[in-house]
Order: sequence, then structure tokens, then C-alpha cells
Amino acid sequence: MKSKKIIKIIAGVIIFLTLPSLLFFGFVYLKYNEDLPVGSQPEKADMLAHKMLIALNADAYDATNYLEWTFRRKHHFKWNKKDSICEVNWREYKVDLDLNNPSKSVAYIHNFRIDNEKSIELIDTATKYFNNDSFWLVAPYKVFDKGTKRRIVKQDNKDALLVTYTKGGTTPGDSYLWILDENYKPTKFKMWVDILPIGGLEASWNSWKTTKSGAQLPTQHKLLFFGLHMGDVKGRN
Repeated sequence: MKSKKIIKIIAGVIIFLTLPSLLFFGFVYLKYNEDLPVGSQPEKADMLAHKMLIALNADAYDATNYLEWTFRRKHHFKWNKKDSICEVNWREYKVDLDLNNPSKSVAYIHNFRIDNEKSIELIDTATKYFNNDSFWLVAPYKVFDKGTKRRIVKQDNKDALLVTYTKGGTTPGDSYLWILDENYKPTKFKMWVDILPIGGLEASWNSWKTTKSGAQLPTQHKLLFFGLHMGDVKGRN
């Protein structure tokens, strides 16, 4: 009897903890989930993508050699864009990430270099952090990356830019629908990504900062009820 009572208590605690989460997920899914739209007019989409890059002064971004930011106050990045090297810091870990040749990357724990199975794990983690967290910083400038496809989708009777990444990064196949203002500057995008079970979630892209290099970069995003802070965003030549 005692063991049955313990099992009932444990089951009750599990239900108490998980039921609100399940109800919340169900609410969000019913309210926000959308199927991936079918886009068209790729030539027109390329023109719209170029207008977006002009609005953001993409030439200044291309000339920016150094970027620094902190994603959600957890992962800190110092990216030497010119040399494709990024220092990634989180908790007691640091990885000097060689983006062109990952085998040359170096991992540290408490600033002591390591070279074992743990270093391989840390380098893999740093790579995933960089792929995700840098996208939240520079995604608009990646619309012509190798392996991308661009299409036009109508949103509120206006042209929106659907970009699909067929390869590269951590989760190839992800799609993003960019919503632009009257000056072709991004205000938000909708996401259909492998990591999220709900399609079409919106994230804002309207807290822009012009860095010393002239590059325009976001300082934060809003996703549902959550803020995604980018920290003290810096960019210089």
C-alpha cells in the first residue's frame, strides 16, 4: 500500500507539472501554427531580396571585419569575419572556432587548453551555438548564401520574401518568410524550422543598431512572449 501511495504521489506531481505545459503548447499550436506557404516568382523574389540588402546597407556589413555580441546573456561571441575565426565563450568553456577548418579549432576549460574527447564535444557545441546565434544577428545578409532559394509570398496583399536554406548550417531545409516595411527593411520573419514543432512562428526584427562599421544589426528580438537579447552588439572594420 505504501509503494502504491508513493506511485500515486509521483504520478500526481508529474501531471501537475506537465499539464500546464501541454495546455500552453496546445494553445500556441492552435493559435499560431501555419503550413509552409508555396512561393513563386523567383526572379521577382531576387529583386526584392536585393532591395532589402540595399535598405540595410549591405556593403557596410560586407566590409565589417569584426563582430561581437552575446546571445540571451549566455553565449558570447567575438567573430573575426575576415579570417573566419570566432571566439565562443559560455560558462567555464571557450572555443577558438576555425569556421573554414574545424579540425584546427581549439577548446579550453577555465582557460586551460584541452585536447581529448571533451574538446571534440565542446567544439561541436560551439559550432552549433555559432550557427544558431549568428543567424539571429546577420540573417538578412544571408539571403543569397549558397544553397538558398527565394520566392515571393503574399502577406496582407504585400510581397514578402520566402527564403529556404537547402543546405549548410546545422538544420538545412529551414525556411523564413521576411516581412518588410515600405522602405524594404525587415520588421519580422516567420519561421518553419526543424527545431520548432510549430510552423510560422513570428520573431521581430525591428530593434536595429548602426555599428561603428556602418552595419545595421539587431539588438534584440521578440518571439511570442519572450525576448531574445543580443547583448552589446559591436561591429567594426
